[in-house]
Amino acid sequence: MFPALGEYFEDLLNPTNTPSSEEVGPGDLEMGSHISGAEVAEVVKKLLGGKAPGVDEIHPEFLKALDVVGLSWLTRLCNIAWTSGAVPLDWQTGVVVPLFKKGDRRVCSNYRGINLLSLPDDVVLLASSARDLQLSLDRFAAACEAAGMKISTSKSEAMVLNRKKVECLLRVKEEILPQVEEFKYLGVLFTSEGRMEREIDRRIGAASAVMRTLHRSVVVKRELSQKAKLSIYRSIFVPTLTYGHERWVMTERTRSRVQAAEMSFLRRVAGLSLRDRVRSSAIREELGVESLLLRVERSQMRWLGHLVRMPPGRLPGEVFRACPSGRRPPGRPRTRWRDYVSRLVWERLGIPPDELEEVAGEREVWASLLRLLPPRPDPG
Repeated sequence: MFPALGEYFEDLLNPTNTPSSEEVGPGDLEMGSHISGAEVAEVVKKLLGGKAPGVDEIHPEFLKALDVVGLSWLTRLCNIAWTSGAVPLDWQTGVVVPLFKKGDRRVCSNYRGINLLSLPDDVVLLASSARDLQLSLDRFAAACEAAGMKISTSKSEAMVLNRKKVECLLRVKEEILPQVEEFKYLGVLFTSEGRMEREIDRRIGAASAVMRTLHRSVVVKRELSQKAKLSIYRSIFVPTLTYGHERWVMTERTRSRVQAAEMSFLRRVAGLSLRDRVRSSAIREELGVESLLLRVERSQMRWLGHLVRMPPGRLPGEVFRACPSGRRPPGRPRTRWRDYVSRLVWERLGIPPDELEEVAGEREVWASLLRLLPPRPDPG
């Protein structure tokens, strides 16, 4: 199996049909320009620690520890590579680690090759009609082919965001992409109806599965201290439950379910059960744990502040400010995220919608308001 995987990734990542080095796309730098030391310093500053090094064994922490002299040498190296077109061999070599995704383990294409080089990953194409989407898909497929890549049709799917079922036949060459009712993209479940309930239920289910897995070995193990259990709670349980929570539209039902999942874990850590009839707020206070709903709401309002302050041209900000044309369907309208978070700010901070952007536009003021945000009172 391992030789087959090696041959598969060698063919996949070393195409014979590569673009000409003379092709320069719009917005590319002129070859005569130089990379400044300030640019290199800014990029090094943004490097994330704890990442795996390449074949040169240079960790991000090594680069972040460089002084002015070290950064000047790094800048010189980058400029030599930029002007001459020749780069060190280590920059051209990537360590590929095959990770199984899904399907038959004997099929090489069911493995994701993790490579430290800059390679494309997941891509989503959006359009308002099947015709426009097919045109975008054709252009994308042609660009991939020109770069020596190809679309994995076995992992590509089509989905229509509509309350009614609408057929959408998309083709990559002669293959028709399957149409689905739900699709997981970057770890978040999207449905054709555009609702969030299924994704929130899925996150709660995943967190509950984590708790069941850790129940005997961690949660109720007497030899393990509360501090260690809470460390596992914060590092494993909470991220599993709240992944992607910034875009949630919370209802009373989902709030109740999230709190129930949270307290199910914390009660066991405290050695209590529902029969003890101890209020959730008292358990959190005893354990020194912040309410999970408070964490979610604070993060949602923090993301709102980022959206409000985004300059024109940033895609998330443009989507947030967009006013789609047309009429909404009859019946009770669905709650949009903007409406939900505006109401949340009004309920929790007392800021009316017409003053929201003005207050959220002041970064320090907004941050101080969120730091002072109190938890919701326990129901009942």
